[in-house]
Amino acid sequence: MWKKWFSRKRNEENNKSFESLDRGRIPKHIAIIMDGNGRWAQKRSLPRAFGHRAGAEALRSIVQTASEVGVQVLTAYAFSTENWKRPTDEVSLLMSLLSDYLDNEIDELDDNDVKIRFIGNTDELAPILQHKIEKAQTRTAQNVGLVLNLAVNYGGRAEITRAVKIVAEMVAQGQLRSSQIDETIINQHLYTNDLPDPDLLIRPSGDFRISNFLLWQLAYTEFYFTHLYWPDFKPEHLLEAINEYQNRDRRFGGLKNIKPHNAK
Repeated sequence: MWKKWFSRKRNEENNKSFESLDRGRIPKHIAIIMDGNGRWAQKRSLPRAFGHRAGAEALRSIVQTASEVGVQVLTAYAFSTENWKRPTDEVSLLMSLLSDYLDNEIDELDDNDVKIRFIGNTDELAPILQHKIEKAQTRTAQNVGLVLNLAVNYGGRAEITRAVKIVAEMVAQGQLRSSQIDETIINQHLYTNDLPDPDLLIRPSGDFRISNFLLWQLAYTEFYFTHLYWPDFKPEHLLEAINEYQNRDRRFGGLKNIKPHNAK
């Protein structure tokens, strides 16, 4: 089981980050842009395919760690709407890796009470992959542990456009008045409508952008950037990110700990 695995690993590495975690302030939802696989491989004079395979293994260990420390939702950016622009061979490899991930990890994920979900336009994927996605979601639907939210053929602008179209159709059919449209209405038609917004976004690889990821949901998310490539991002790095998050002062546009001007 994952808990036994992680505890043993933690003891071997004497991971101080784990011990210093405030277990009452674990971020409920962590989003990760899994970037840098290709550059990781190129740095080692390896084909990019090796980097993507190493990235899939990195996800496995991060899912384990997130589940162990009590994260409720982990959203991983696996394949964007823009990734179709990559060479055909690389796109095929990425789809094959996703298929293999579902085949190889589903038993362990299910045994550890992980609920698998997908966000994005999965209708554009190959039928056999769509079937595996639906099968994995159905099998784990009743699990109550970590929600593993995989963003596949996902784009933030596409998600918001989709929501606006749904709302516009509701107005056209008389189901909704335009004056009733507010943030709640838009949010109800996003892929993540029943999930909390991310508390923490992790972006490896040294880039400082969000790459069309969860544009609506990241409004008040704390960002954590690292120069590590995704395959090098280990459990101890996740714990470091959580530790830093716990030292942030989240104000959500307001002020905290400000005394009235006449207070003594």
